[in-house]
Amino acid sequence: MGEADSDFGGYLINREVGRGGSAIVYQAHHHNDPTVPVALKILNQTHRTPAWQARLGREFDFAGALHHPNIVRMYRHGPFWLAMQFIDGGRSARLGTLANRLAALTQIADALDYAHQAGIVHCDVKPANILVADDFPHSPAVLTDFGTAHAVVEDVWRRRQHNPEVSLPYTAPEILLGKAPSAATDEYALACTAVELLTGAPPFTADNAAELVDAHLRQLPPPLTGMVGSTARAVDLVVERAMAKYPARRYESCTEFVDELSRAIADPPG
Repeated sequence: MGEADSDFGGYLINREVGRGGSAIVYQAHHHNDPTVPVALKILNQTHRTPAWQARLGREFDFAGALHHPNIVRMYRHGPFWLAMQFIDGGRSARLGTLANRLAALTQIADALDYAHQAGIVHCDVKPANILVADDFPHSPAVLTDFGTAHAVVEDVWRRRQHNPEVSLPYTAPEILLGKAPSAATDEYALACTAVELLTGAPPFTADNAAELVDAHLRQLPPPLTGMVGSTARAVDLVVERAMAKYPARRYESCTEFVDELSRAIADPPG
C-alpha cells in the first residue's frame, strides 16, 4: 500500500513537491474542500520513530502557536504527518532581483522578531526554510520548519545531549559551544542567509564539518566587495555585527539588522 492509499485525516495526495532526508512533502487537499491546496508533510518509513514523531509534533505546536502572515500556518497533524499552508512557488534562493531578496529578508525578520517576542527561537533559519510564492512580492515570504525550535522560557536547554541538530553553514557560535539559543542566534542565521541570497553562497564554506565549525568560531565573514556594488564595505560592517561571535554584540533585533543592511546597500558612500 502506497502513501496515496493511506489515511491522513481526510487529506488526499495530489503530487509530490519536495523531498528531504526525513520526509516527503506533497500537494494535497481535504476531501471536503478539493479546491484548497495544502502541503502534506509525511515522514519516511525509516523516520517514523518516537523521536521523529516528537519533532514533527514540536514543529506543529510551535508554528501553530504563532499567528503571523510570514509564518507557515498549521492545519492538522497525525502521528507521522502534518498538514500546513501550501506555498505555490519555491525557496527564497530562486528570487531573481535584489529588491525581492531584501523584501523577503525584511518580512522574515519581522516574523522572527514576532516569534522572539512570543518566547520562541526558530533555530534553523536558512534559505531552504524560507518559501516564496510565484507571485512574490504580492504574496508574502513564509518561514517554515519549526521542528528544532526552542521555547526560551524552558528551564533546561534541550541540547539533545552532545549532538544538537544544526545546519552548519548557518549555525551561530554559541550553539556550537553547547550554549542555549536566543533571539540573537536566529539573527546570526538570518545574516548567513542574507549573505547567501546576496552572493549565491553562505559566508563560510569548507571541505569538512570541522573546518566549517572553526570558521564560525574564529573567522570574520569574508568581504562582499565586488558582489553588491560600491557600498560593499558598509554591507560588510553590517554583516560583521549581525554575525558577531558574542550574541550581545549583535543588533537588538532581526528587523534592525535587515533595515541596516538595506540602508547600506541603497546608500552610496559619501
